[in-house]
Amino acid sequence: MVTTAGETRVADTAPAGLRLPGIVLGVGLGGFVDGIVLHQLLQWHHMLTSTDDDRIGVKYYNPDTVSGLQMNTVWDGIFHVVCWLAVLTGLAILYSRVTHNRRRVWTSRVLWGWVLAGWGLFNLVEGVLNHHILGIHHVHAGDGRIWWDLGFLLLGALLMAGGRLLQRGGQPFDPEAPAASQTRRTA
Repeated sequence: MVTTAGETRVADTAPAGLRLPGIVLGVGLGGFVDGIVLHQLLQWHHMLTSTDDDRIGVKYYNPDTVSGLQMNTVWDGIFHVVCWLAVLTGLAILYSRVTHNRRRVWTSRVLWGWVLAGWGLFNLVEGVLNHHILGIHHVHAGDGRIWWDLGFLLLGALLMAGGRLLQRGGQPFDPEAPAASQTRRTA
């Protein structure tokens, strides 16, 4: 709550208590979805499978050779370690900020909205950087790869927008306040 000139109102922005851990968790979880689904299950790409290697001097590692697959597997593993560290960091931040009502936090639209926004942020940053600027891999190789890459960016934008709408519709959360003092935001 913010008090100005004798008037009490709900702050216009969501409390920082859930925003940062939600976004960090979303980045890590979004990376896991990308790595598990696109790299491992569908095997559409790995970290260094682009044929655009001349643009940035990155060696092309063909996943159809044993040595190429070994190198891509190592870099996929490094990518998963970064995702795992993001999830652990998000959980640590969340745990350090939430001292009351932990169950309510895990069912909160605010937290899960920020998680979706973080996943969208992952897609946008990873898509722009790795697919378009560095060109180290693409969502799906082939003639239509630009459309797969643009679809990945569109999904990221939709996740961010959907996450923002979801968290705005939730109740604000003050990590220090008991459950009875939490009020519904009227956005």
